[in-house]
Amino acid sequence: MHTADLRFAYRSSETAAIVSEAVERELGEIGGDRATAAVSRRGATIVVEIEADDLVALRAGVNTWETLLEVAEDVADTARPGEIL
Repeated sequence: MHTADLRFAYRSSETAAIVSEAVERELGEIGGDRATAAVSRRGATIVVEIEADDLVALRAGVNTWETLLEVAEDVADTARPGEIL
């Protein structure tokens, strides 16, 4: 088993909550059974824990979750420019 913990720090816990809520909806929706993820929030930090059967699946999982967080950040910033990020 291979693992990776991704941490994303934000200006406030409110911002982290908005982004976290957006990406948590994707848990269990991503196809494939070689990797799993868990999302948690600790104050103003979001933690994504990825477990994978092999390094290729781990890389794919890391890329997927980084992209999901980036999209959620972009949408939040577009909706409330200068307030979120």
